[in-house]
Amino acid sequence: MYLRRLCPNFVKQTIRTYGVAVPKKSPKILITGGLGQLGVECAKYLRGKYGRDNVILSDIIKPTNDVVNDGPYIFADILDFKGLQKIVVNHRVDWLIHFSALLSAIGEQNVPLAVRVNIEGMHNVIELAKQYKLRIFVPSTIGAFGPDSPRNPTPNVTVQRPRTIYGVSKVHAELLGEYYYHRFGLDFRCLRFPGVISSDPPGGGTTDYAIAIFHDVLRKGHYQCYLKPDTRLPMMHVRDALRALSEFLEAPNEKLIRRVYNVTSMSFTPEELTGKISKYIPELQITYKPDSRQDIADSWPQVFDDSEARRDWQWKPEVDIDNLVSLMIKEVKEKIAASR
Repeated sequence: MYLRRLCPNFVKQTIRTYGVAVPKKSPKILITGGLGQLGVECAKYLRGKYGRDNVILSDIIKPTNDVVNDGPYIFADILDFKGLQKIVVNHRVDWLIHFSALLSAIGEQNVPLAVRVNIEGMHNVIELAKQYKLRIFVPSTIGAFGPDSPRNPTPNVTVQRPRTIYGVSKVHAELLGEYYYHRFGLDFRCLRFPGVISSDPPGGGTTDYAIAIFHDVLRKGHYQCYLKPDTRLPMMHVRDALRALSEFLEAPNEKLIRRVYNVTSMSFTPEELTGKISKYIPELQITYKPDSRQDIADSWPQVFDDSEARRDWQWKPEVDIDNLVSLMIKEVKEKIAASR
């Protein structure tokens, strides 16, 4: 350590010449809204990379024993700024992953609460990140686009006029994060995810039919879809979503031309997904009864253009629709068996 302080250039040259390994400190990561759609799986994924105790899951919900046993879990209310400050200081947090949000269909049922959680909560965490010089990741969504946006494909930069409070709040988050990056140098990073599909029960998103169909078909043999059979939407398996998040967080700042990127894996319709599932479950029955979520889906991208993410930080999906269906049937069967 004394030599490193005295002759830093000599030490760097020695490392280059003799290949001496200098341990890299793992970041301390706080995940807000951790018991939502992505939080628990994200914590498992990042704990595998950075160590169990370096990833802190948080929410305002009482966790299950499995969540508590898997790693650190704390209470965190994103509307309580002083409480968040205390967590960051006491746990020496380096990175903040902000998942707390009300999703599209749920947000439309309680707009005032969605404004508080999605917009006021965002104000708190971004100011927190600025104050403590944190790297902050905030997910965005296909819902950040609207009926005036090109839908097939939807490029990274285009008109955004969403018609849900969820989408409005995500556009607000994107612009606020970019402003804090340019104004204060905040290391803000954001990915616009398509529908993310995992074995967890659906959480109130418009794309969640692609999760619900597996649960209902495997439990009851039939599913009633709330979207029309030809409604095309971009999707990805949670495995690809978490890998994209992790690779993006680790990407050097100098590689990032933007602070907000589209990412995706595939696009399909309920009819196409049903056709793939029927290869495993030929007797499945599906009916269609579109509801208010159809209007939301009709305003969203059909195909996402993520060429900029592929170019700038070498994003590349691994799970296609065939892999997705086989994975989901296996994972949902295991989840159903475990719940009995």
